[in-house]
Amino acid sequence: MTGTEHSSAAARVQTRISVSDPKIMVNLLGPKDEILRLVERTLASDVHVRGNEITITGAPADNATAERLFSELIELIEKGETLTVDAVRRTVAMLEQNTTERPADVLTLNILSRRGRTIRPKTLGQKRYVDAIDENTIVFGIGPAGTGKTYLAMAKAVQALQAKQINRIILTRPAVEAGERLGFLPGTLNEKIDPYLRPLYDALHDMLDPETIPRLMQAGTIEVAPLAYMRGRTLNDAFIILDEAQNTTPEQMKMFLTRLGFGAKIVVTGDVTQVDLPGGTTSGLRVVREILQGVEDVHFAELSSSDVVRHRLVAEIVDAYARYDAEQEQQTTQQSVRAVQERAAGGGRRRR
Repeated sequence: MTGTEHSSAAARVQTRISVSDPKIMVNLLGPKDEILRLVERTLASDVHVRGNEITITGAPADNATAERLFSELIELIEKGETLTVDAVRRTVAMLEQNTTERPADVLTLNILSRRGRTIRPKTLGQKRYVDAIDENTIVFGIGPAGTGKTYLAMAKAVQALQAKQINRIILTRPAVEAGERLGFLPGTLNEKIDPYLRPLYDALHDMLDPETIPRLMQAGTIEVAPLAYMRGRTLNDAFIILDEAQNTTPEQMKMFLTRLGFGAKIVVTGDVTQVDLPGGTTSGLRVVREILQGVEDVHFAELSSSDVVRHRLVAEIVDAYARYDAEQEQQTTQQSVRAVQERAAGGGRRRR
């Protein structure tokens, strides 16, 4: 499909890529050449397209980067993908990380398909998270909002159910706060619980035919319930997901993890930067890594702002808050050090 030719001139080199299939070239350029313009802005080398040939001019290292990018994009198209600006940006981001995984392999890993829509990882971090779920019994997916922690876990749960690897799916999250105090809310118990479990229902509707969900829930094949309902149970042959785990206490986290039965898998998701517990209460998600670090078959998957798959601004907001928190922590540390120094200096003076 592609071939390259090299000819050097001074410090700059020319690399040529021939694309024999016109349909691939059309997709590679994008509507109104939007993909080509994005690639041109991204690369350090100059890019020129004429007919079925792409000419790249620049330093050898820059040309090598450009050649690899075009190779990945062409493979995506050959695997049936329609290139989008978002897919190109994610491919570039993965190449910049210089990892062994190929972007074309990451972006075409299908987890679940329904009515023409396919759920798959969109970043390298998400791909590694999905792989960890396949390879471990207990996985913690920790990261900011928008990184697909719960959504991908639920897709893997539905996939496992359809493959008959498990008999049921159990989705749970702390209702309201760690104490799960529902009494002050209006309505019946179900009406009180529903707003906190609604995101899980919404994700299920993306992955299963809506008409089958009530039947599966009535049969107990799918259960969506507050964390308090897990107490005292042993869950065998199940895929269990604990969402919003940052709002569990250490005691609740222990209670949940010890529900694990034979043939079961647990995925715990949460964002340690968005803890809603009452002041002074320790988050079970913050301490569980220290407790379980090194335990075999338990994996901690860290997702970051680079794995955010929502609007571009979400990643920038996450980074901005992280910088702010770091600055606040630094200021607090400096103030504490000054206070200690002042007390030490004051202790050296004679009181009158």
